Amino acid sequence: MRVSVDISLYPLTESYVEPILRFIDKLERNPKLQVVRNSLSTQIFGDYADVMAAMDKEIEAVFSVMPDSVFVLKLVGHDRYPVSDD
Repeated sequence: MRVSVDISLYPLTESYVEPILRFIDKLERNPKLQVVRNSLSTQIFGDYADVMAAMDKEIEAVFSVMPDSVFVLKLVGHDRYPVSDD
């Protein structure tokens, strides 16, 4: 089953930009996922098991170095990856 996730990371620190970019970059390097960035959140698309495994790993990595961080997740039970009409 393919899913879609809308995820936002809020590091509760003054130096918040770098941790957010590092988190997104790690997800983008995963060949099993499609990742779309925007100014408010990041969307992740892929097989449920692959998406959840990647998020589990990367969220734990963030919490291990920045426990004062907040993640907001919205999950949709189907793939809403934007398809180009080209």
